[in-house]
Amino acid sequence: MKAIVQERYGSSETLRLLDVDPPAPAEGEVLVRVRAAAVNARDWHIMRGDPYLARLMMPSMFGRDAPRRPIRGSDFAGVVEAVGAGVTRFAPGDEVYGDLREDDGAFAELARVPVGYAEHKPAGLTFEQAAAVPLAGTTALVALRDYARVRAGQHVLINGASGGVGTFAVQLAKAFGAEVTGVCSTRNAELVAELGADHVVDYTREDFTRTGERYDVVFDLVGNRTLGECRRALADDGTLVLAGGGVSGGGRPSVVGPMTLTIRATLAARLGNRRILPLLNVPPSAEVLATLRDFLEAGQITPAIDRTYPLDRAAEAVRYLEIEHARAKVVITV
Repeated sequence: MKAIVQERYGSSETLRLLDVDPPAPAEGEVLVRVRAAAVNARDWHIMRGDPYLARLMMPSMFGRDAPRRPIRGSDFAGVVEAVGAGVTRFAPGDEVYGDLREDDGAFAELARVPVGYAEHKPAGLTFEQAAAVPLAGTTALVALRDYARVRAGQHVLINGASGGVGTFAVQLAKAFGAEVTGVCSTRNAELVAELGADHVVDYTREDFTRTGERYDVVFDLVGNRTLGECRRALADDGTLVLAGGGVSGGGRPSVVGPMTLTIRATLAARLGNRRILPLLNVPPSAEVLATLRDFLEAGQITPAIDRTYPLDRAAEAVRYLEIEHARAKVVITV
């Protein structure tokens, strides 16, 4: 089968389309013929081994000279080709979507998927739309539902509202009945408003931490503000959720990167009456995928896709997301 393989850390130029042996499903796994796969910030972080601290803290993902898994990609949507021993929830021919996360391997014609990482594809969605959902949608749902516990009538600010996670966060916060303010650039303001944001702050013209507005929830997806600045925008009993993945260093891996803010947030979470919650790790979950499917089928959230690329241009897709300020989701068709 064909797959996007990486044998050393580096830029998107290290990603190559190669012929590799097809996988076979083990017990508790399904073999999926991938129809589409989404690109996430984690893909270029792993591709570059960035930040260096992550290589030490996450040995299951990062090797010394290359990622542990040679085939990139975690989000997928496709058709079940075969099932392993003990699998009863899926059958060959089922349309599914999910997130491989640390197992990686979605940028390929076939992928082995643990059954707990997959769900039946939402009805009415294309494979490209479905592939755009898992990691970003899961992060947004867990952050707002489980961490911030967003409820009707609250005022929620999303910093990075036009990104992959942000586009889902805007829609989910509205679905929970919140008043939503999205922070983004000028070129993305119209998109964020179309997704349902009640207010849009253009960060090129206005600093949300200095407007005097106070929010019940601040969901930071950028990691470019200090804790003090974020707290300045919080109501007295507000909640700050941090999930910023950082921005590209222009090809040079950082030492700590956005983990600096996460470390400080972890230490600061015990102080004061404001809740500061770093979103450290959100594992794949069939339960969350099923919940997202309900929102999708009800029309309460819709995937926003910036561009699609064929598998043989996967390196270009990753570069576009990392370097060229993509908005919403970038999807690879297989």
